[in-house]
Amino acid sequence: MAVKFEQALLDYPQQRAGAARQPDSVDQSDRRVPINLRQSGPTPVEMLISTRVRKSPYWHLAYEAGCWRATVYNRMYHPRGYVRPEDGGAMLEYESLIHDVTMWNVAVERQIQVKGPDAERFVNYVITRDATKIKPMRGKYVILCNEEGGIINDPVLLRVAEDEFWFSLSDSDLELWMRGVNVGMGFNVTIAEIDVAPVQIQGPKSEALMADLFGDAVRDIPYYGLMEGQVAGHDVIVSQTGFTGEKGYEIYLKDATKYAEDLWYTVLAAGEPHNLRVIAPAHHRRIAAGILSWGQDVDQETLPFQCNLAYQVPRNKEADYIGKQKLEQVREQLDAGRPPFSHIMVGIRFGGGKVTDYSNDFWLISGPDGGEPEGYVTSPWYSPELETNIALAYVPFDLRAVGTRLTVHLPVEYAAADGSTAVEAEVVEVPFRPSVNPNARERARAKGIDFAD
Repeated sequence: MAVKFEQALLDYPQQRAGAARQPDSVDQSDRRVPINLRQSGPTPVEMLISTRVRKSPYWHLAYEAGCWRATVYNRMYHPRGYVRPEDGGAMLEYESLIHDVTMWNVAVERQIQVKGPDAERFVNYVITRDATKIKPMRGKYVILCNEEGGIINDPVLLRVAEDEFWFSLSDSDLELWMRGVNVGMGFNVTIAEIDVAPVQIQGPKSEALMADLFGDAVRDIPYYGLMEGQVAGHDVIVSQTGFTGEKGYEIYLKDATKYAEDLWYTVLAAGEPHNLRVIAPAHHRRIAAGILSWGQDVDQETLPFQCNLAYQVPRNKEADYIGKQKLEQVREQLDAGRPPFSHIMVGIRFGGGKVTDYSNDFWLISGPDGGEPEGYVTSPWYSPELETNIALAYVPFDLRAVGTRLTVHLPVEYAAADGSTAVEAEVVEVPFRPSVNPNARERARAKGIDFAD
């Protein structure tokens, strides 16, 4: 991979000279700000470490564990690589995830607390699903939409008490938006970020490791269930959740700025018998599970019906919520065969060289015979289990059917064996492979309904 990347840098000026134009043929007329589809390739710049981007409580510990690259997520530095490319890179980290157990620094999942007598009413107003059906010490994956139905965040929502919820954020600033909502609505709640930072414990040996830390009671936590506990004498909340589709948990450390080292080293010590490895979030596995990444697969101009999240829009929620009127209107248009958007998300398999690292661009998609691009890839990776490249992608609505043939235009570092960068692709079902815990979409589908409470 290192050789391929170096070659890509050498080829970059030639690529840029011929591919800098924004493709006009990809219809983005339903967006105010089109996705930047210029194929500009890797840009060899350093990321500036300065005080305007926060270091999480675990940042120095991640560096100590071998972190060699990072991105910015929720205005925090976010580790995105521990094993160097010449030593196996992200694919070696993946092996630890699917065979053993891994720990991730995910403090960038900032915790926004909503607390007070009106907490349930407020939360029910800002999420599409029914907050009244979330019992204390349980959680749900939820979305929050703006008044136009666009997804502004898709957090894990934890109800830690009758009058207290934590929004475990994806990559968009939700606190300011929720404060603004409440200026107009006047719910009796406080809304603020709190000093709680999670780590994820993911992989088939995660339950055994967690039992060593918390006792056998942790084995009884249901999917999206919560439990109070302690690590090194410090209070935590444990959830059975994660960003992988593998068995996994999250440990939310309270007063994290004080006690980050105590939690980190305790987990490392407990993990030694289980072959624990500290890794970056495994996007190859979350793609296979059909899990979305905000800012990459969806944003505030994406409707739930475009991106496999239609099940997040219940048909039986009587209470009003932000975006409800628009989302119900969109559903009526879809039922009538008049989608109000140009593109829809699908899963695809595609050829070329093995995609074993993050993509620099939204790669372009054409019809089966090539030609002008009509869609784009958002999240690609190679799946060892399926022995093929897989991706989430947006294609024109009439190309969404499973089995539809497409062409993906790859950068040179992933060219096919014959040197071609235009490779065959096919629309396939999502998820690409099953998860340990089926998500709410799959559970709803099994019941013959198209939404989850």
